[in-house]
Amino acid sequence: GQEHIRNVGLLDGARITALADPDEAMRNQAASLAGSGCTAYSSHRELLSNDAVDALIIASPNHTHIDVLRDVMVSDKALLVEKPLCTNVADCSEITRLARDRTAPVWVAMEYRYMPPMQRLLDEVRNGTAGRPRMIAIREHRFPFLQKVGDWNRSAKNTGGTMVEKCCHFFDLMRLLADSEAVRVYASGGADVNAGDGGTDPDVLDNGFVIVDFANGMRAMLDLCMFAEGSYWQETVSVTGDAARIDALVPGPSRFSADGSERSSEIVISPRETKVEKREIIAVDETILAAGDHHGSTFYQHQKFLTLLREGGVPEVTLEDGLKAVIIGAAAEESVLTGMPVILA
Repeated sequence: GQEHIRNVGLLDGARITALADPDEAMRNQAASLAGSGCTAYSSHRELLSNDAVDALIIASPNHTHIDVLRDVMVSDKALLVEKPLCTNVADCSEITRLARDRTAPVWVAMEYRYMPPMQRLLDEVRNGTAGRPRMIAIREHRFPFLQKVGDWNRSAKNTGGTMVEKCCHFFDLMRLLADSEAVRVYASGGADVNAGDGGTDPDVLDNGFVIVDFANGMRAMLDLCMFAEGSYWQETVSVTGDAARIDALVPGPSRFSADGSERSSEIVISPRETKVEKREIIAVDETILAAGDHHGSTFYQHQKFLTLLREGGVPEVTLEDGLKAVIIGAAAEESVLTGMPVILA
């Protein structure tokens, strides 16, 4: 929530007029960050009575999304709801049904799409640089889950499990890059290093591999490790086609770099014909980088959301996108538990 407040503060003509948080300490921190003119409430239901609010950002713990969304859907205000849409497929499907009669848009915050190197990767794939794409490989080697209020994120019943909570971003990217729908999911994972960290006994995975087969014949792989904050590149997203491989390389937040400094992302194109690699630094404004942990993506997502509010149109990330990312994540969680592939279609 505080990352959203910082990024809205960077937008011309936008401000936080009200916020709600049942936790007093977090509410006070957020209100201080939002600045004067922001009214703070202890309940989202109280906030809904504030007529000065044009749009709502839902950044509450995952397991609260379903109840909050049931309440705010009737307001018909524009919504940006954090990922995952809900913690399970049934709740996501319910919200999708409730939204059918709304006129105001609902945007699901799959902000990884909006990292500048990911946008460049998407452009290169769509422009044919890779030729005919056949394989997607995503590696995220990062820090453990951060400590949250009440350790809510240390329990799969609150988060949907790591493959839903964290990895819905990557399943969304896979769908976007493949331009197809998942038909089969196989996963292997475990809670091998971070269990017990923070005085809890979490049942959330801290590492795993996931293979996703798509209807058009493309296949994708996720390699997740959440005890690898020493890695220079936090995310590596690769698309390989019959003409070239394209890599988007994204560093972790500055607080996890050796000297605390921001690091640049890169795009790498490796053509089969010339066998000469081309590397390019993707520059991002340091003020935008400093506003959050997601390499500028939260800011660029809010820019597009604000344009939608001002000019109309449809959300780039729909409720259907949010639902389908959770479907793949839930299938991956099931596959880890059973050791069997899950057929989606």
